[in-house]
Amino acid sequence: MVREVVRFLVDQASRRGTVVDMTLGAGGHTEALLRAGVERVIGVDRDPAALAIAGARLEPFAERFRSVRTTFEQVDAALTGGPVDGVLYDLGVSSMQLDTPDRGFGYRAGGPLDMRMGGGADEEPTAADLVNGLPEGELAELIFELGCERRSRRIARAIVRRRPITTTDQLAGVVVSAVGRRPGGPHPARRTFQALRIAVNREIEELAASLPQAVRLLAPGGRVVVIAYHSLEDRVVKTTFRDDERLTVLTRKPLRPSDEEVARNPRARSAIFRAAERAGAAA
Repeated sequence: MVREVVRFLVDQASRRGTVVDMTLGAGGHTEALLRAGVERVIGVDRDPAALAIAGARLEPFAERFRSVRTTFEQVDAALTGGPVDGVLYDLGVSSMQLDTPDRGFGYRAGGPLDMRMGGGADEEPTAADLVNGLPEGELAELIFELGCERRSRRIARAIVRRRPITTTDQLAGVVVSAVGRRPGGPHPARRTFQALRIAVNREIEELAASLPQAVRLLAPGGRVVVIAYHSLEDRVVKTTFRDDERLTVLTRKPLRPSDEEVARNPRARSAIFRAAERAGAAA
C-alpha cells in the first residue's frame, strides 16, 4: 500500500521533515517517501540483513537517510534528536525473509526451524525451541490464539508425537498429516507458522510497547501510519488510536488494498491500513 502511505504521510500531511520507517525491510516504503519529498527518513529494523540490503538500495539518498538497528520496544532509547513528522509501521514478516529458506519462516522449502527476525544467535527462543519444548496444551493454545487455527489441538498432538522437529519442511509435513490438504486451498501449515513467528518475535507485545513511544516522538500535526496483517495486531492499533487523547484518527474505517494490488502481490490481501495525527497545530 505504497500509494496510501505516501498519501497520508506526504500528500495530505502538513509536515514533511523527518519520517521514521519502523519496518525498513528492503527499503521500498522509505524510497517512495524520499522520492515524494520527505526531507529525511530514519529506517529502523532489527534484521542486519535487511539493513544491508536497504542501505545499498538507498545509497542515492545517503544524505537524507540513516538506519538504526533496534527493536520496537527500544526505539525510544535508540532515536534522539527531537520530534519527527511521521512514523510508519508495515507489520508482519517481509517477503525477503519468507523467501530465504535459511531464515526458517516459510513452509514451502526446507530450512532450519528458526524464525528469529533479528537473525542473531544471541536471540531466543527459536521456533524449534517452542515446537519441541512446550507442553501439548500450551502449544495448542499458542497456535489457536496467534494463528487463529481451529484445528490447533489436533496439530499440537501430532507435533508432540513427532518430536524432535528441527526443519520447516518437517513441521509443514506434520501439519499436513494431521489436518490434510484441500486441493487449491491455502497451505494447511500457514497459520501454525504464523503463530510460531509471532510468538518467537513477541510481535504483539513489541507493538503494544512501541506505539505509545511513536506517539511521543511525533511533533504536533505529525502522523502515524500502521499496516497490520493480523487481527491481534490491528486490535492493538485500533485501541491505541482510539484511547490515546493525543491522537485524532484519520481513517474512520481502515483502508484495504485494491484488487489490482492483491493481484500483483497476493501477500497484501490481509493488509489493514490505519492512520492518526497528533493533536496540535503544526509549526
